[in-house]
Amino acid sequence: MELTLITCNIRFDNPDDGANSWAHRRNFLTQTLLAHTPSIIATQEGRFNQLTELNSSLPIHKIIDHHRSWIAERMYPTLFMNNSLFEFLGSGDLWLSETPEIAGSFSFESSFPRLMTWSHLQIKDSTHRLFIVNTHLDHVKQETRLKQTEVMINQINKYWDQKSFLIIMGDFNDHPNSPVRKIIENEYPFLTDSWKSFNSIEESSHHGFKGVEEHGSRIDWILTPKDLKVTLCKLDKSHQQGKFPSDHFPVVCKIKL
Repeated sequence: MELTLITCNIRFDNPDDGANSWAHRRNFLTQTLLAHTPSIIATQEGRFNQLTELNSSLPIHKIIDHHRSWIAERMYPTLFMNNSLFEFLGSGDLWLSETPEIAGSFSFESSFPRLMTWSHLQIKDSTHRLFIVNTHLDHVKQETRLKQTEVMINQINKYWDQKSFLIIMGDFNDHPNSPVRKIIENEYPFLTDSWKSFNSIEESSHHGFKGVEEHGSRIDWILTPKDLKVTLCKLDKSHQQGKFPSDHFPVVCKIKL
């Protein structure tokens, strides 16, 4: 069985983006995501209105927000699952702060409240289960990201049953050889960067609506268990008349159970 995972920072609804603002690109974003027949979609930076609009345009996917009390001004990492593939077992939001259970809390000089969201899924007609984590780390200070990563790991270890396949994805705002990655790899040595399993050359995933390298590094990752074969991992660079679905390229990964 093959699963398709996508992670994409969808860019918050910012009217100052002009021709690249949400209203002008949401339909193209939906088309871009659905073109891959995704099993799981992980988004970052969306607010309530964006995520509910996206959810209504995904015919066979369902937003995983059973646990969530929305705060209008907050930006949420969010998971969408293909209803035909999975049975929902549980989910939660945990804020990457000294008080993870308190919604909207932030620490470590983070520019904004940041969080991780998780979901426990049973693959239908299978004994396999997935524990999927989607996160978005601070974009300014690496020391902040390191502290947030420590919180994320502590919370994963609290809720993950250690029997389900662990998958960590999202916008880490750091390059693949960063100290953030090293902390994750030290804790979970059985995980691998799906990109490195399939590509030998690094590319930038953030492009600022320009379609060319912005930071020069891939800050969006999908980390999967080494015993799952990666059959594809790429950036989707789709555009229409020079316009892009977001200021990040979606990362598309296929894994075989």
